[in-house]
Amino acid sequence: MSEKDSQRHRQRRRRIIAFLLLFLFIILLVILIIFLALRPSKPAFVLQDVTVYAFNATVPNFLTSSLLVTICSRNPNDNIGVYYNRLEVYATHHSQQITHRTSLPPSYQGHNEVIIWSPLVYGTDVPVAPFIFSGLVQDQYRGNIFVTIKIDGRVRWKVGPFVSSRYHLYVRCRAFINVGTQRTGITVGDNAVKYQLDQRCDVSV
Repeated sequence: MSEKDSQRHRQRRRRIIAFLLLFLFIILLVILIIFLALRPSKPAFVLQDVTVYAFNATVPNFLTSSLLVTICSRNPNDNIGVYYNRLEVYATHHSQQITHRTSLPPSYQGHNEVIIWSPLVYGTDVPVAPFIFSGLVQDQYRGNIFVTIKIDGRVRWKVGPFVSSRYHLYVRCRAFINVGTQRTGITVGDNAVKYQLDQRCDVSV
């Protein structure tokens, strides 16, 4: 191949690369414009109820708990779907995790669609900081339990055939449960009481 032919070949290759880069830039720009124009709204979460099977702070600085929670998620977007990935649910008390993490199955939520999950979050003899444990004992004695149900995970937005990159999802559902003699729950089995809450959750994406 002559030097002139080699130069033409390099120029042709540069044009092809430049064209591909320009085409890719235009596609990404169109996706970005569509995404910004649609303005995706974050999903709305509601903690519908909590069934308490166990909540015992009897051993010094250890807690055993078992809670069945019902969580409802609604996609408020008319033209954007939501992919949920690696969602994990657990309970905390005064910012300390008191149960193991329970994984939710990956799922897709269409436009204005509702998904309901009912995971069991539990922990056996979970170590609790002494100052938190003393508060738990007092709460049990008074018949009031305050826990926060948390969901950590990742979401992706779907606009037509395009799917966005992953975003972190943080959900915080506060639950105040009266378990004393004046409890407001309904007995659903041996030592199991269901509490209807319908508590809106804080959602960050």
